[in-house]
Amino acid sequence: MATRKFKSAKAVRRIRTKRSIRRKVHGTADRPRLTVFRSNRNIYAQLIDDDQSRTLVAASTLDEGHAADSPVKAGRVVGERLATRAAERGIQKAVFDRNGYRYHGRVRSLAEGARKGGLEF
Repeated sequence: MATRKFKSAKAVRRIRTKRSIRRKVHGTADRPRLTVFRSNRNIYAQLIDDDQSRTLVAASTLDEGHAADSPVKAGRVVGERLATRAAERGIQKAVFDRNGYRYHGRVRSLAEGARKGGLEF
């Protein structure tokens, strides 16, 4: 477990929540895990097959041609792009892993964008 010597209390709480979620959420090849990571500047999303420990599809704000005027809109664009790439690979369903973050703001808009793009979870 992360110690408070190196991380803030907020980061330790997020890691504890993340571990609790990961005990319950597991991705397979048929229904991969859609995991979200957000940094201060960017947001990243991946579809992961936990059985083989492989990333099947990924999208982020660092991709070519990405343009959004607010972080929340950027999350929606990333979600839609991820859903499009998943459809190309034949993936229609996923399990959502918010990675310890609140389902709010950028994380929520990414999930809504993925749903709008045709991904079911």
